[in-house]
Amino acid sequence: MILFIGKKMKNLFLIGGTMGVGKTAVSRALQKKLKNCIFLDGDWCWDASPFIVNEETKAMVIDNICHLLNSFLRCPAYENVVFCWVMHERQIIDDILKNLDTSMCKVWAISLIADEKTVTERLEKDIKLGIRQKDVLARSLAKIPLYEKLDTLKVSACGATAEEIAQKIISLCRDKS
Repeated sequence: MILFIGKKMKNLFLIGGTMGVGKTAVSRALQKKLKNCIFLDGDWCWDASPFIVNEETKAMVIDNICHLLNSFLRCPAYENVVFCWVMHERQIIDDILKNLDTSMCKVWAISLIADEKTVTERLEKDIKLGIRQKDVLARSLAKIPLYEKLDTLKVSACGATAEEIAQKIISLCRDKS
């Protein structure tokens, strides 16, 4: 951990990836591995029925996310903040970051990457269990190439457990510090 003017620098992990790539599972694994860690899934800030996507609801969810993340960043009890969401465009990441006080933290923008076969298998399992709707598959597959274009650290989510991927993220960030 980096020291900053007598205080510990925090880590803010932004975990992005398409639907079904394993963001929530990896983020939960990170939460268990990191000291004094709090976790927010962006989906919790926009759990509505019906799910309405328009300019007002998009602004609302960004406001909800930023409010909670700023609270976590200000709280001295936490050293690590993990946030996951479908952040397939740089504008989404920028909209979040511009509303956060990151002066006392290191921001780690990470994209979980997986091939179509892996994402399809995971989503089809969720669809069969009734956890997701059928239309998620096409929407998720369409977003896969967008993550390769982002200026983020890329971590493969193929062929590894959530715990192994979380450990890869920790090692990668440690190496880049």
